[in-house]
Amino acid sequence: MRDFAQTHPWWTAVLVVVAAVLLWLIFAIWPPGLIDVIGRKKVFLNALFNGITLGGLYFLVASGFTLIFGLMRNVNLAHGSLYLLGGYVGFYVADGTGMWLLAFPVAFIVVAFFGVLLQILIFRRMEGDDLRQTLVTIGISIVMADLMLWGFGGDFFNISPPKWLSGPLETFFVTGVKRSSGELIYMKYPMVRIVIFAASVVVGVGMWLALNKTRIGMMIRAGVDDRDMLSATGSRIQLVFVGVFAFGAGLAGIAGVVGGTFQSVAPGEDIRFLLASLVVVIVGGMGSIPGAALGALLIGLAEQFGSVYFPTYAVVLTFLIMVIVLAFRPQGLMGRS
Repeated sequence: MRDFAQTHPWWTAVLVVVAAVLLWLIFAIWPPGLIDVIGRKKVFLNALFNGITLGGLYFLVASGFTLIFGLMRNVNLAHGSLYLLGGYVGFYVADGTGMWLLAFPVAFIVVAFFGVLLQILIFRRMEGDDLRQTLVTIGISIVMADLMLWGFGGDFFNISPPKWLSGPLETFFVTGVKRSSGELIYMKYPMVRIVIFAASVVVGVGMWLALNKTRIGMMIRAGVDDRDMLSATGSRIQLVFVGVFAFGAGLAGIAGVVGGTFQSVAPGEDIRFLLASLVVVIVGGMGSIPGAALGALLIGLAEQFGSVYFPTYAVVLTFLIMVIVLAFRPQGLMGRS
């Protein structure tokens, strides 16, 4: 941060001003004039928190995608299908057993096993051939979408969280003041979204530590840079890559359970989350876990604020961020040059 401030003093000043204004908007009691211009503070705070928690969901999907695509250079355009498969598996496990938490490990294991099959049967035979990987995985995603539509139908499924996570949690953010008594009104927000977002933060920190502070993470990064040299040292690079692919696919399965809890599981969600993962990885930078987190946060906030304040141009706002990043920093905000 110090190096950035010394190199880009004007950008640093702009970021400080933006952060100060945002903090004031979050914690201050809005005057009537500001409410007339922007709207109620409750709507603003809901859009902010919805964007942050949606960013956590996007991060879970995109982090697995950035492991597979950014680190291993495997173009897996069936990643959205893995997300949807995890959502369906999670729904039937939670609905059949009544145990919401059990849906996460089961979805992870099932989708990770499917990812192992993809890596061994498909990607190992087409290493380094990006065009073939793209075309084949598009075909796999279409076939999987049709099979899931045939097997699970076209209905919308919602995964119900347990009772201890149901209902709102009263926060310390003030949304207004009662005119009659002068009592402060505090924002309430769904407990399940807060818990799942906290879990996504834990997953992100754990992945960063695993990639940067462990021997396996060193092997993964070395295998990407020079696979032949790492193989010459006696390391079982193929086994490592299978494990990474399985873990990335399993994260997509977990994200499917989270998405089914946040919103719903339905046909078409695979395409939506595949596109979101692509945008997040492009904005954040391929192979960067912090970049995936930053990109997911930006895209989640852009979608939610766009849907509230610019509903007609909400989708355009998301892709506008991607275009600006590509114009000024083609490798992504935190990608390597």
